[in-house]
Amino acid sequence: MSAPVEFAVWAPLPERVRVQVDGAVHDMTRDDGGWWRAEVEAGPEADYGFLLDDGPTPRPDPRSRRQPAGVHGLSRRFDPAAHEWGDRAWTGRPLAGGVVYELHVGTFTPEGTLDAAIGRLGHLVRLGVDFVELLPVNGFNGTHNWGYDGVLWYAVQEEYGGPAAYQRFVDACHQQGLGVIQDVVYNHLGPSGNYLPEFMPIFAGGANTWGDSINLSGPDSDEVRRYVIDNALMWLRDMHVDGLRLDAVHALVDERATHVLEEMAQEVDKLSVAVGRPLTLIAESDLNDPRMVTPRVAGGLGLTAQWSDDFHHALHAVLTGEGQGYYADFAEAGLAGLAKTLTGAFFHDGAWSSFRRRHHGRPVDTAALPGWKFVGYLQDHDQIGNRAVGDRISASLSPGLLAVGATLVLTSPFTPMLFMGEEWGASTPWQFFTSHPEPELGKATAEGRIGEFAAHGWDADVVPDPQDPETFTRSKLDWSELTQEPHDRLLAVHRSLLVLRRAHPDLVDPDLSRVQVQWDDADRWLVVHRGTLRVVVNLADQSREIDLDVPASEVLFATGELPGIEQHTVTLPPESAAVVDTR
Repeated sequence: MSAPVEFAVWAPLPERVRVQVDGAVHDMTRDDGGWWRAEVEAGPEADYGFLLDDGPTPRPDPRSRRQPAGVHGLSRRFDPAAHEWGDRAWTGRPLAGGVVYELHVGTFTPEGTLDAAIGRLGHLVRLGVDFVELLPVNGFNGTHNWGYDGVLWYAVQEEYGGPAAYQRFVDACHQQGLGVIQDVVYNHLGPSGNYLPEFMPIFAGGANTWGDSINLSGPDSDEVRRYVIDNALMWLRDMHVDGLRLDAVHALVDERATHVLEEMAQEVDKLSVAVGRPLTLIAESDLNDPRMVTPRVAGGLGLTAQWSDDFHHALHAVLTGEGQGYYADFAEAGLAGLAKTLTGAFFHDGAWSSFRRRHHGRPVDTAALPGWKFVGYLQDHDQIGNRAVGDRISASLSPGLLAVGATLVLTSPFTPMLFMGEEWGASTPWQFFTSHPEPELGKATAEGRIGEFAAHGWDADVVPDPQDPETFTRSKLDWSELTQEPHDRLLAVHRSLLVLRRAHPDLVDPDLSRVQVQWDDADRWLVVHRGTLRVVVNLADQSREIDLDVPASEVLFATGELPGIEQHTVTLPPESAAVVDTR
């Protein structure tokens, strides 16, 4: 049934804007702020778009909630309040003490939809994680993509099921006790289907690695910032999401006294009070700057947490022996580098970075910032997908060392994160895939990818073509592996570790100043002190006798064969780890 509806769009650039609703065109009036408005009779699912100046083709709404015909097509009205939520008992969950599970909707299940993902939530509950983190789901051109080339930030990609399916997914997560974190991208827009520059001064004139920089502090940037912050609030308020992961915030160029991230954190904190549940903002930042997560009263930006790539790099280098590119400093430091990140979150804390050819980062005040404010992981979408062939660490490590890596992540003082399939050592790769409909863009993407890795010595024939549909298909999880050897044993290790975290407060103690590490590079062993517990790790291919600082009383967990205990000495089998109590 039709009813009067106000259509509004911020479009200070065109001289004339009209709205087309279900084929009928209506004039709009402009106010002094550059907003155009018109009241039009429209149904609850009316298709509409905006005609700019004398352009013959209607453009999608920059704040479109649904794009059934793709990012070049008309927008469709969507009422987020129409969903009957079943999560009224959900009071949210703080990030502290939680475990995050990162997944990509399109490759998590064979169907690649949000509704299909609901069918796998039971696995995540049994695994013991607390949050599901979705890679970007906003509207992008094509049928499959990582999601970081989105051009309509308010829409949910139709191939995933659109916004109604998204609400069903979040609702189902909450009813099963899982929080939802949404990965969002505010530092650039994708190369295809971006009509925002026809409406507004969305770009600032500069550029970053992925595209033109967003106009956050230039002329007419007030409404651009509003566009960004309103989008963040939309996910948290209308979609009941519990947190946002903010992509590559170091690429957000903002010269104002109040950074857009600080302004966003302020508004999210207000919304948290209004909705009565914790709301989380997690930054991906290459700056190694603890001020990102320092409270605003102490001069920080006040975000909840940030990723620690340094912990990943140190752990990866120790387990694999890789030392190329940005792994060089970590490989040279060895176990000392891993110990430094376990006790201080950052390796480059003002130290020299050979990869950057400069000093980088700033120390973390471990007395002021708890470890849970740093997200630690052995694998994530970037550290797999940005490898030449998208190979997981399970392709190069033994089952024993995979279990050792899991132990160090899940007993760390950080907020642990797993990447989908990591818990069973999935054999499927996770490769860089795109589906650009434009032949020239697809060709440029493929050639750029091959050229990038050719410069590092990779054979062009080995690097997968991102435009080949098989690259996408290969990246889908194979759920049949769950019950196969050795995958089922690694899954049992992850489940046991997550049970252990809940049973022993020392393993979720976020006080970095209390973490101590012993190690021996020559014999390849490491001991992490977690209160009265000792996380004992043997990276060598032969057994090791490791002297602890205190007598060991009980083995609480072992990745394989139980270690021997005699007073201060733990005898650990090759490539294994154990958690022992010293009480």
